[in-house]
Amino acid sequence: MSLLVELLSGALLLVGGVLCVTGGIGLVRLPDFFSRVHASGLTETLAAPLLLCGLMLRMDWSLDLLKVLLILAFILATNPTASHSMAKAALHGGRRPLIADDADAAGENASSKS
Repeated sequence: MSLLVELLSGALLLVGGVLCVTGGIGLVRLPDFFSRVHASGLTETLAAPLLLCGLMLRMDWSLDLLKVLLILAFILATNPTASHSMAKAALHGGRRPLIADDADAAGENASSKS
């Protein structure tokens, strides 16, 4: 049983770490604000709980385990709401998502001017 828990914990930590890296790459590489909010929202909402679950499997029953469980509940309750609020505030502030047709038209205009 201990080996199974160790393997599951390692798998959760590995997948959570890979998702953190891909989320960071998404923040750097994606073209507009809304895509970046999406990447960060997915990373916060999926990678952090996977990492915390992997850590919880390695802990003994103690007050520390309860604290990590409360952190997990807080993350799951607040991160999707925060991502939604940022996107809604950007829309309310006048920022518009990048649309494929707009990007193609901007690329054609730039190439026709040269």
